[in-house]
Amino acid sequence: MEKWRKRIELFLAKAGKKGMSFEKLQKKCKAGKGDLKKFRAALSSLAAEGAVVEKDGRYLAVRALGMQPATVKRLHKTYGFAELPDGQEVFVLGSRLLGALPGDRVLLRLSSHPRGSLPEGEVCKIVEESRAEFAGRLEVTPAGAFFLPDMLGDFPLRVMGGCGNAENGDKVLARIIRRGESHKTHLAELTACFGPSDRASACAQAVVAAAGLSAEFPSAVLDEAAFLEHRGIPERELLDRLDLRGEIIFTIDGADAKDLDDAVSLSREGGFYRLGVHIADVSHYVKPRSLLDGEAYARGTSVYYADQVLPMLPKALSNGICSLNPQEDRLTFSALLTLSPEGRLLDYTFRKTVIRSRVKGVYREVNALLSGEADERLREKYREVLPLLPLMKELKDLRLALRKERGAPDLDSPESRLVIGPDGRTAEVLPRVPGEAESIIEEFMLLANEAAASLARGLDLPFIYRVHEHPDPERIGALRETLRKLGLPARLPEKVRPADLAQLLEGVKDGPYAHILNRLALRSMAKARYSDRPLGHYGLVLENYAHFTSPIRRYPDLAIHRILTSWADGESVREMTRQYARFAAGAAAHSSETEVQAAEVERDCEDCYKAEYMRGKIGEEFDGVISSVTSFGFYVELSSTVEGLVKLEDLPGGEYRFDGMIELSDVHSGRKFRLGDRVRVRCAGADVNAGNVDFVLA
Repeated sequence: MEKWRKRIELFLAKAGKKGMSFEKLQKKCKAGKGDLKKFRAALSSLAAEGAVVEKDGRYLAVRALGMQPATVKRLHKTYGFAELPDGQEVFVLGSRLLGALPGDRVLLRLSSHPRGSLPEGEVCKIVEESRAEFAGRLEVTPAGAFFLPDMLGDFPLRVMGGCGNAENGDKVLARIIRRGESHKTHLAELTACFGPSDRASACAQAVVAAAGLSAEFPSAVLDEAAFLEHRGIPERELLDRLDLRGEIIFTIDGADAKDLDDAVSLSREGGFYRLGVHIADVSHYVKPRSLLDGEAYARGTSVYYADQVLPMLPKALSNGICSLNPQEDRLTFSALLTLSPEGRLLDYTFRKTVIRSRVKGVYREVNALLSGEADERLREKYREVLPLLPLMKELKDLRLALRKERGAPDLDSPESRLVIGPDGRTAEVLPRVPGEAESIIEEFMLLANEAAASLARGLDLPFIYRVHEHPDPERIGALRETLRKLGLPARLPEKVRPADLAQLLEGVKDGPYAHILNRLALRSMAKARYSDRPLGHYGLVLENYAHFTSPIRRYPDLAIHRILTSWADGESVREMTRQYARFAAGAAAHSSETEVQAAEVERDCEDCYKAEYMRGKIGEEFDGVISSVTSFGFYVELSSTVEGLVKLEDLPGGEYRFDGMIELSDVHSGRKFRLGDRVRVRCAGADVNAGNVDFVLA
């Protein structure tokens, strides 16, 4: 069929806006009677994709009409984004969307004068409608029931077919059952109700459901997982494994972690470090083309928010037979690494192993042990592994020094820790501050990941790499201009190396702009993604990098375990390429998409929980920092990581102008509000449903 598709596209492109009749196109493509079935199928597939349209009995290539096929990816209240076949995003104003919804396949006409950094376009035709569902709030009025969607605009949609058990103000899920010519004329049908929209837990459930995610698994998948857990580890499965059950190996995780997929061991011999990073051998249980594999591939990643998890694998595996629980035999895939006295990676190999973790380490407890603040009870719990902790810190410090030596910028993305009370509401919001133990595990995992990628690249194996490409020059230009406006002396060259960013951040780390510039530097960089090509990792300054260490919660890790298992079993590179090349490319692209979706869901849920927390703080005053400035006001971030908006209309009277980047200033009084300024604010409101917090100046 591909041959006919190429011929059809070629001749329709030549025909331009005139197009061709079916008969003429068939003749031009030299499709005889015996070819007619495949020819029609090729033409139909191009039409279904939106690459070809039929008009007045003639077929035309959409590109000849100045249009391109695209898929609407996401909507905001007044605009949306569509994606072209090459992955390029296009900005579309709400008035030019024709009522298109996420998942719709459309034809776009691109503007020759985009107003921003992204291409801009308008929807000319909706080729195929999606059946997406949307989260929102139910509003019951004397005029009827209306659905106020979170992401389709500032207008209510009439609800058809009744409200079931849903009440006024509830957080609901709805499906568009009748399309209008614009978003505001669509008609909706309720499909689920989650409870009051002023409860973060209800709003988060709606966000999850709207994204098509679920904590539940199909019964057949659960049965497959339950069988594997019940079977345990037959003795025959240990025969060809390196037995490390006599080694001192243990896990270190958060206190609430139940899916323990990595354990570590360390010794020093003649000045050299022998590091073992032992990862749950999930690929031993999740076989290709199994129901478990299909489900894990579709999910791509586990999703974590507040005190909830949407796991990639059923609990029988993630918390059961695959979890490296203490004092239990577990099958693992181990990275066995040798490092020089200076901490440089000298040698590595990967072996199928069996381990028995000595203790379930907890970050907070290990930090107390390392700082000398642990009591006798804690020292007794860690008695077997206690001598290893100073050695682990020693190696970690060497690795951090080497990271700094190669010019890797210290980019911290601030994370929040949500404390959920017994009533399910947000009791506290705190910044997540990593300690020595977290840093130890991070460095050891980085080593295993680098070794896995180096092995694959050296042997030219089909693989899934974690890649981080060079920053976009326009974003770096914006960062450079921001530095100039802030009056900072830092200079960024035309081609920015990681070391240049590292030097910039080092120069401001003790000043008032440290946190702000860290955030701006992060925004200026490309997003990390998965690829079947070794493109390197800019942020870590590594030529080879992959994700090997979390196969319970990330599909790429599971996939490369499968590939490395074939290598360990002695398969030839040719056979592995035949078996895995297409799989690696597809899994990399799909996993990148699911990762982006998971991050969006986690962020949206977290915003609801933060707003719920701030509802109890209305009227209270806080010190914060202006984290971003816009034409409609500025955002203030508190030390707790909560961020809220000070609206333009709530500023002291005056005529404010936005400089387009970092500052709002009153043209009469000269008062300015700049990025990085410290301000005192009062919480004026919190909308849990939207995940928004409003501040006013105190």
